[in-house]
Amino acid sequence: MRMRTKLLGALLSLGLASGAHAAVPAAQADRLGKDLTPVGGEKGANKDNTIPAWDGGITRPPANFKLGDFHPDPFPGDKPQLQLTQANYKDHAAKLSVGQQAMFAKYPTFRMDIYPTRRSASFPQRIYDMTKRNATTAKMIGEGAGVENAAEGFPFPIPSDGYQVIWNHKLKYKGVSVRRWANQAAPTATGAFTPIRIREELLGLYWKEGNTIADINNVLTYFYQEVLAPARLAGNVLLVHETLNQEAQQRQAWVYNPGQRRVRKAPNVAYDNPGTASDALRTNDMTDMFNGALDRFEWKLVGKREMLIPYNTYKAHAKGLDYKTLIRPGHLNPDVMRYELHRVWVVEATLRSGFRHINSRRTFFLDEDSWQIAMIDHYDSQGQLWRYSEAAIVNYYEQPVLWTTLETHHDLKSGRYIVSGIDNQEESYNFSFVTSPENYSPQALRSRGVR
Repeated sequence: MRMRTKLLGALLSLGLASGAHAAVPAAQADRLGKDLTPVGGEKGANKDNTIPAWDGGITRPPANFKLGDFHPDPFPGDKPQLQLTQANYKDHAAKLSVGQQAMFAKYPTFRMDIYPTRRSASFPQRIYDMTKRNATTAKMIGEGAGVENAAEGFPFPIPSDGYQVIWNHKLKYKGVSVRRWANQAAPTATGAFTPIRIREELLGLYWKEGNTIADINNVLTYFYQEVLAPARLAGNVLLVHETLNQEAQQRQAWVYNPGQRRVRKAPNVAYDNPGTASDALRTNDMTDMFNGALDRFEWKLVGKREMLIPYNTYKAHAKGLDYKTLIRPGHLNPDVMRYELHRVWVVEATLRSGFRHINSRRTFFLDEDSWQIAMIDHYDSQGQLWRYSEAAIVNYYEQPVLWTTLETHHDLKSGRYIVSGIDNQEESYNFSFVTSPENYSPQALRSRGVR
């Protein structure tokens, strides 16, 4: 109760009372870049100085980085300051989510190496500029159905409710056009797995410089996903048109099946339907930690906490890392993971009465410096903890953008998990990829089919 009161008091002191309007006055927006970071985080250090002040994040690549390379660790000299194990995690429970604590309780081999906090998040200057402009103009459409009067940057850097926080994640800059490998594996309880090779493309019209909402014809993102292996799945293609105003038009999705050689609409690519080749360990709305419509849940902004989250996980992102080294029974190899203390926004999503979803509740933890969802605790229909998700994040400093390199979703009942975004044996994210909307029509989908 004391923590809840303290969090609410902090929100009120920041002018984030629940009755606040979406757009904030210019005097509030002027705080961005001053006592707040350009995207709305607290710029200063915490009381104990265990979280340092934000000084701009990574503003230039390391000297040994060449465009197209995997991203070398910009902090190679850092050493763990603390190791959390099954023996001592309860001493640090205040900085752990319920899901993290369940991981320690279930797996004796689970470990968190705690490194010095590096506030490495950074974005292009135009994203900062547009975020400040959005702060005074952006408005929510309906109850979380969409955003208007915003472009390019984060829409609600000084949020007043949970809907705005989640929309900040959904509209987080990811580059305008990106090609990446999103390979995944779903190991059994003994650690056996078959890698699924998946290639993805994203074209985000919202982030294209100079675009307005009118210019993008309500398409926030074109998403193209192609399965290349194993043979039994190869050739399956998914196309999604994600919309910005979901009241005007809901998400549109199509699939191409190589056996049938036909394109068909796929309205089930949403909500809690199983994700591609996921063994039912990941739902569609868990891609990018969360995506899609907000309408089935009520989204409550709880406040902010200092928590230990995956951050600067460059070892897990390293070129050539063997999949068998990365993927272990129950969880990823702790030797390649890195956790740091950061301030996070906490949002509770509770299933609305009369709506269906496999989760009755989910708790989201978002990094204050990037609005990236770092962790999620998922609860089943009886209100019991079911799954724990975490995003291993790095700064892709050629953009720059803080984004995921791996996403891991743990089923705490079955003892299984799924990890996606594995690209160590492939190529790193390609932010120089050139494409256009014409490549993402249902007609183009048929011509791009593999077989």
